[in-house]
Amino acid sequence: MPAFAEVRSTVAIGPDPRGCDLPTCPVCADTMVAAEASAYLNDNVISYLWTCDTCGYGFVTKHSVKRFACN
Repeated sequence: MPAFAEVRSTVAIGPDPRGCDLPTCPVCADTMVAAEASAYLNDNVISYLWTCDTCGYGFVTKHSVKRFACN
């Protein structure tokens, strides 16, 4: 199976992206439920590897997370 990768930037607008706005495959438009892998790139950026179960296409998304102050 050939490996393809593409970096796609995502910005969460509204509620937590796990509850809505799940990524879709840019090739076959199937909805993705869970990332294959994740990695912290720095203190506020997480990268996710997605692979489509339907067509096998792979891509990477990057998410910026906000830090909350602990009192």
